[in-house]
Amino acid sequence: MADFKQGRVKANGINFHYLEMGEGPLALCFHGFPDHAWSFRHLLPDLADAGFRAVAPFMRGYAPTEAPEDGRYQAVLMCYDALGLIDALGTEDAVLIGNDWGAGAVTGATVLGPEKVRKLVILASGRVDHDLQMSYQYLKGTWHSYFFQLPMAEEALAYNDFAFVEEWWRDASPEWDIPQESLDSIRETFRKPGVVEAALGYYRARYNPGLQEPSMKEAQERVSAGPVTVPTLALHGTRDRPRRLDAFKSEAMDRFFTGGLEKVIIPGTGHFMHQEKPEEVNPRIVEFLTR
Repeated sequence: MADFKQGRVKANGINFHYLEMGEGPLALCFHGFPDHAWSFRHLLPDLADAGFRAVAPFMRGYAPTEAPEDGRYQAVLMCYDALGLIDALGTEDAVLIGNDWGAGAVTGATVLGPEKVRKLVILASGRVDHDLQMSYQYLKGTWHSYFFQLPMAEEALAYNDFAFVEEWWRDASPEWDIPQESLDSIRETFRKPGVVEAALGYYRARYNPGLQEPSMKEAQERVSAGPVTVPTLALHGTRDRPRRLDAFKSEAMDRFFTGGLEKVIIPGTGHFMHQEKPEEVNPRIVEFLTR
């Protein structure tokens, strides 16, 4: 594994820990669920070689990044985390890269602060219209979002040393022969105090109005409405969960990204495509960012 520098910085009221490699313009990489900053262990060196200062933070609540004191995990707050990290890391703008929840964070950050984002890259993310959202197959692929609302979700996630997490990875990326060290690493993160509660907090805040900050309502609506006005590269696999690829191909996605959208499909990859086939994914990202 590459020799990453590790750092800490305070942004948007939270002490973030991060992995870092390289010097140059800032490239910020945001992970999703159930994951952590090591998700970008393959991409950071390639970004550094291309002349970027590549930084991958552990997102709010994912230790060693601290959990927010107010327990808030509303999606728009992750967008402000991304914008805050650009400032806290001492630069005026950055390229943003995100997977899963991280893709939502960097997309929303670009809507709220387009002057701070030069280019955007999203992995395994699409736009869901009403018809797709009501589809049985799509709902089947997002079942965990609803299960996580239940009181027993903490116990289920942690049961048998986070077997749930391993099975979720295998279900979301069924053609990936996942290295044991990757599974060991993610288990180590989820064993840390507060991480399970934080990971579930993201999902619970999405559906529970009582967990949403009223003062954030207008900003959340702006994020949902879009558009994204900066050049964007979107990558998706053919083996992600049911009907996710339909969301990626949708006209709703084309309409949302008005600053120029390039879509790339990587056959045989699932939800963690940047870890599954970095030899195919990384060159696409680097070429787009350095063009």
